[in-house]
Amino acid sequence: MGIFSFIKDAGEKLFGKDKEKEEENIEITEAKKEIIRKENAKASQRLLDTIKGLGLTVENPVIDIEGNTAIIYGLADTQAVREKIVLVVGNSEGIAKVDDRLAVKIESPEAGFHTVERGENLSKIAKEHYGDANKYTMIFEANKPMLKDPDRIYPGQVLRIPRLEQK
Repeated sequence: MGIFSFIKDAGEKLFGKDKEKEEENIEITEAKKEIIRKENAKASQRLLDTIKGLGLTVENPVIDIEGNTAIIYGLADTQAVREKIVLVVGNSEGIAKVDDRLAVKIESPEAGFHTVERGENLSKIAKEHYGDANKYTMIFEANKPMLKDPDRIYPGQVLRIPRLEQK
């Protein structure tokens, strides 16, 4: 799928203070660099645990974090699972880009994506993308299990926008 950009300061917090110092270009000793490497490894493991906990199946998953970029490897069952994994990782605080190197077992067309802006809700987003506010349930379903309530989205969050079935 490629490289996706996200809002670095939106989402679940994964990193500690040493990571913030690194990004502020404060001089960092080798010992602090090692701490940052360990924080990145812990953040990667938390992301992998989250993906597994959400029931998103991927074979041989690996997440490498370099700076504010996460590189994802593995074999996802479907295109939808692949896209959801990218969103789980990208919608985490401290991640600004996701380099998707996942393969899929079952190829299908890619969904679109939408970054939530202040004042938006799923109905407004559905109206914009589908011309029908009542299709908000399609967006909600496409973003499960990450979304648990259609009224709980936040600015900066990136959502999957599935394609409408052609009849």
